[in-house]
Amino acid sequence: MIVGNGPVPDSAAAEIACADCVIRFNDCRSSQAGERTDIVAVCNTGRPARMMLGRAVSADAPTGLQSSAWADHPAVVGATGLWCVRNPVLFAALRAPLAITHPELDDFCDDETEAFEAFARASGKTFRVLDGQTQRFVEQILTGFSPAPYIVPSSGIVVIADVLGAHPAADIALAGFTHVGWDGHPFAAEAQLVERWVAEGRLRRLGAAPAVSLAVGS
Repeated sequence: MIVGNGPVPDSAAAEIACADCVIRFNDCRSSQAGERTDIVAVCNTGRPARMMLGRAVSADAPTGLQSSAWADHPAVVGATGLWCVRNPVLFAALRAPLAITHPELDDFCDDETEAFEAFARASGKTFRVLDGQTQRFVEQILTGFSPAPYIVPSSGIVVIADVLGAHPAADIALAGFTHVGWDGHPFAAEAQLVERWVAEGRLRRLGAAPAVSLAVGS
């Protein structure tokens, strides 16, 4: 079960709770206290990362983590795994071109992966950085939907592609995905890509009958 930060109907709670693995994103806005979360996938660069970390990363403590609202969120506390979606090498390569095309995003590629790793280790969670090739794959396939100019794919579509690649025969369900938000993501094209995967039977939107009944491993 991959749960975005959009609205999730109350009727979905039981199915989410019964999934073999529940993945949520960033500040887990779709989760209420006590709801199931196994993996939190985070944007580990720039402002979103610093907000989650409570701006704990500094020159004096480059891998430290102070208490923050994010770290104390029940979904984050209860999760057993933490994934960093933005591959540091890939985002480092984006810094120079973005300085020309989007100078206002001067901190977009600032990497906070070490702080998230330190938090994961300190809190007994497994830790993983997604392979940059997954994002490259998503970028390539999105070209078929003629997206408007964008900066990077959203974390949601990268995680969906990652899980599909790792578990091609599993029953992978989505909830809380509205495919709207920051204009630096190609949401219209991402929505079309997800619908293609749904039509192919590789994904289902929550509420649709599963084509298969295999577990999604964590």
